[in-house]
Amino acid sequence: MKETILELRGIAKHFGETDVLNGVSIEIGQGEFITLLGPSGCGKTTTLRIIAGLETPDEGRVLLGGRDVTDLAPDKRDVNTVFQNYALFPHMNVAANIGYSLRLKKEPKEKIQQAVENALRLVQLSGYGKRMPAELSGGQRQRVAIARAVVNQPRVLLLDEPLGALDLQLRRQMQIELKALQKQLGITFIYITPDQEEALNMSDRIAVMKDGRFEQVGTPAEVYDSPRTSYVARFVGTANVLTGTVARLSGDGTLTAECAGGCVPAARKGYTFTEGAPITLAVRSEHVLFSGAQDAEGIPAVIEEKTFAGGMLRITLALLDGGTLTASRHGIDMDVQKGAPVRVTWQAENAVPVDVEAGA
Repeated sequence: MKETILELRGIAKHFGETDVLNGVSIEIGQGEFITLLGPSGCGKTTTLRIIAGLETPDEGRVLLGGRDVTDLAPDKRDVNTVFQNYALFPHMNVAANIGYSLRLKKEPKEKIQQAVENALRLVQLSGYGKRMPAELSGGQRQRVAIARAVVNQPRVLLLDEPLGALDLQLRRQMQIELKALQKQLGITFIYITPDQEEALNMSDRIAVMKDGRFEQVGTPAEVYDSPRTSYVARFVGTANVLTGTVARLSGDGTLTAECAGGCVPAARKGYTFTEGAPITLAVRSEHVLFSGAQDAEGIPAVIEEKTFAGGMLRITLALLDGGTLTASRHGIDMDVQKGAPVRVTWQAENAVPVDVEAGA
């Protein structure tokens, strides 16, 4: 990781008897795009507000560039925030909105004008300076909010679900533009969203949050392909989670697990297991394989349902123990018949142990 620009050390926050943050710690590098991903109420926004200085932690410290800023006011930190509702001043035109903070600092008019023009060019809104916010589309207002935040060239830019109010197509377009802008500016972006697709598309690293804690912090590939817990496996992408026992160990770093009335391969992922030990596996839906050959190895199942989502076919497989598995395929022409018996399996490297105790 690059030089650390921001560090959270053991941050805890309580509202009454509710524990909102439970000792979260993380180091964030200079120029990194990191996303806090999780459902509503997991502590994402509170974490962002503590970084911004809008909330004070009950425990822990916030370090910016190695300096303790925990008790500093928001305007004393080199941090800016972009909110979901844009928070533009409706009575000011675009240029005035962008240059507002520079005017508060009593910067020279020529410097403000140049900085505003540069910011507008960065967000592809050159020539829009005299327009009022009401004359802009949602995507344009979002760009103005970003321009206003970056005009001061902060060391860290906080983005609180900034694309949440946009329609799907525009949101995807803005994801690409935001990532490109972040790389161009070289500013550290800390982005929060409940949208796992957004997080996977944009981030250098993702911090998956649950109940005020970081469940896992890693690159998109690490979080998606090697989830550490069943929660992460289910929240990021579509994963099947099965419980069983270790039937046998192999010398090639794999094992065979007995689950739902059948035996399937799995990776050890560096963990130590013993035969007969309980195990929980996560398998992405796109890696689930099934065959109508009843003498094949794997878990016995019955095709229960098939549904389409865009160009994706999803097949629900009913297991003998009452559980279900989901398999997904691109395309809609797969010949699968409801009620047909099948055997389900996967490649060993695609079955990941999760919820493994520390030190196992």
